[in-house]
Amino acid sequence: MKNEMLLGPWVRRFLLEHLVAERNLSRNTQASYRDTLTLLLPFASNHAARAIDRMSVEELTPSIIRQFLDHLERDRKCSGVTRNQRLATIRSLARFIGMHSPVHIAWSGEVRAVQFKKTAKAVIGYLEKPEMDALLAQPDRRTPLGNRDYALLLFLYNSGARADEAAKLIVDNLQLGRQSSVRLHGKGSKFRSCPLWPATATTLSGLVEGRGKRDPVF
Repeated sequence: MKNEMLLGPWVRRFLLEHLVAERNLSRNTQASYRDTLTLLLPFASNHAARAIDRMSVEELTPSIIRQFLDHLERDRKCSGVTRNQRLATIRSLARFIGMHSPVHIAWSGEVRAVQFKKTAKAVIGYLEKPEMDALLAQPDRRTPLGNRDYALLLFLYNSGARADEAAKLIVDNLQLGRQSSVRLHGKGSKFRSCPLWPATATTLSGLVEGRGKRDPVF
């Protein structure tokens, strides 16, 4: 069997070339893709009766993929959302191989035709302004810890930042003045800027007073 027909080298290229070099995905997302393939490949190898390192691309059939997805829900008790996330990784791998290997275009199309499962969309709740005001009134601002908690809650309310974005926020990311803003470091190592309300800017100014540029805000 020619090396280019084996599945293993394509998996390696997908993980190192596509996810890292081309798409520059975050480490957590890369880990999620790797976890899917860590589960899929032994399953496919067993059902194809072929050693993993000798499996061809086309031995990863749509039938085996559907059985793998059923296995996730039935045996591993995964939710429909997790099932769809695993399938998204497999379809992404198939697309990558098809884009770089014309002889696998038909196989790629068959794999990408495996359908996602319909799942109920989670309702995203939110707090009304009186509820948010009540939450902001909880920290005891007479203490350093309470003042920090108030500043954090107000900042999250203002910016919509994720918890991990707030956790790694440093003083240098803040622009405090007449037109205050914050530079947030989000998923995929991408930055975005968000304006700050005057009340938020004033609170943060007091919180970070005397700190160095590389010091954490919270």
